[in-house]
Amino acid sequence: MEFENLLNAAKQGNLEAQEEIIRMYKPLLIKNAMERNVFDEDLFQELSIILLNCIMKFRI
Repeated sequence: MEFENLLNAAKQGNLEAQEEIIRMYKPLLIKNAMERNVFDEDLFQELSIILLNCIMKFRI
């Protein structure tokens, strides 16, 4: 239930809620931003933007 509240707040534009969700998924974002065992900062940023866009589109 707590995540649902966090998600609703993020969808309404609450930056703290959006940052918390990014923190929660940061290990996954980092894992997917690795190319040949090298961290790609640009890819990490793109994935973070995609996550935020998905949050806005997600229907509860």
